[in-house]
Amino acid sequence: MVKDSKRHIDSLKDGRTIFIDGRRVADVTTDPAFAHAVATAGNFYDFQAAPQNIDAMTFTSPKTGDQVSRAWQLPRNHRELVERREALVKWSRMTCGMVGRSPDHVASTMAGFRMGLHVFHENNPARARAVESYYEYARDNDLYLSYVIINPQSDKAKSASGQPDPHLVASVVDEDSTGITIRGAKMLATSGIMANEVLVSGFQALQAGDEAYAFTAAVPIGAKGLTLMSRRSYEQNATSTFDYPLSAQFDENDAVIYFDDVKIPWDRVFVYKDMKMAQAQWHDTRTHVFQNYQCMIRLMVKLQFLLGLARKIAEINNIINYPQVRETLGLLAAKVNNIEALVIAMEASGENYHGYYVPNRSILCTAQVIAQNTYPEVVEAIRTLAGGGLIMVPSSYADFDTPETNAIIQKTQRSVSTTSEGRVKLMKLAWDAVGSEFGSRHLQYEMFYSGPTFVTRGNSFRFFDWDGVKGFVDEFMNSYDLPSAGSSRSAAE
Repeated sequence: MVKDSKRHIDSLKDGRTIFIDGRRVADVTTDPAFAHAVATAGNFYDFQAAPQNIDAMTFTSPKTGDQVSRAWQLPRNHRELVERREALVKWSRMTCGMVGRSPDHVASTMAGFRMGLHVFHENNPARARAVESYYEYARDNDLYLSYVIINPQSDKAKSASGQPDPHLVASVVDEDSTGITIRGAKMLATSGIMANEVLVSGFQALQAGDEAYAFTAAVPIGAKGLTLMSRRSYEQNATSTFDYPLSAQFDENDAVIYFDDVKIPWDRVFVYKDMKMAQAQWHDTRTHVFQNYQCMIRLMVKLQFLLGLARKIAEINNIINYPQVRETLGLLAAKVNNIEALVIAMEASGENYHGYYVPNRSILCTAQVIAQNTYPEVVEAIRTLAGGGLIMVPSSYADFDTPETNAIIQKTQRSVSTTSEGRVKLMKLAWDAVGSEFGSRHLQYEMFYSGPTFVTRGNSFRFFDWDGVKGFVDEFMNSYDLPSAGSSRSAAE
């Protein structure tokens, strides 16, 4: 049976330990800080479970014969990769691309691990068996996974083991025949409050002495000893969907997770005290490519939404025929099209990888580099096109219900293309997208979720086909030599 919202929301009532605003959350599914985000998560599953969507959104589990989300699909060819992308686009459009860690993201991570199973097997067959069995379990139960792969910020000049508190960063503190025990913190558990489980790993470089920090494992959010400390809820402070249409519905939340001697069985441990494998799991497999390919699909949708928003602002202000405005919108359209073109290109020039078909790694890295500049440019353009209109809107929907303020709204919120209500509605949407606390968080997120620019550009350098372009130069240079002694040629020759 295809997972639906009821099944997912019921699964979150597992006694999980979540704190926000100095209080423990009794029920994440009904708490005013999280309830709308949880409902949004449920909407993903209701959409894929709808009879008219099952073919597009699911595939048949090779183990159970049931239909499961395409997020878990391991494409064997270009057609299957495109079909999977088309399903992910449908999910992204449900939230205007604003939920960065929707269920398809860490599912893509686990799919990447599974497609690279041989890398795990060559390193440690027992850990490879754990990857395979957990992937099948997560796929067939259609789990919503979050992950924590970043260390808490402290002294960045020192490695994890060099910090004053050896348990600042989550590390292995014990092991026995049944599993391992971890203690310490990790971040940013984006969507963790509405996920079933969390993948605990690391992406940062390790140094000698960091072996205890070199592990990857999966843990239920409701596990004993796991505490999730949430950041401020934008949803809770959104007065209405009209006033904050994005914050009110799509605040996926971020959190620090602290593991207080959390026990993890061996069949959920994928990397264990292995600094080489801690890096190989991302780049010797194609996990980094597959999970960030999902990110580019979502960002493509999000940029298309923001581009439409920019165009509507120009129309509502009646500046669409200004040459400089058309120039701005034309440039934005080119940049947004560029991201879509790169998504299509990484599919078309994909790689046959141990029986699977994965996106082109170098083009994925290109998209990441370009995206880090494109998103802030689009945000800045929306701010410029809207000007003071982003700020000078009524305080809330209630101003429409008061005769005195409604009369002023009708006089001051005007447009040649819509009503006063339509103008206010659009400007409030634009503010929530680029100016509110929610919008500011998204700017920070899109600029850094792939890492700082030296990381993304470094990956572009690392995975580009330098031999190909150098060989091109060599081929041409080999077509001519120094003139023979005594010969002369004219400059024209």
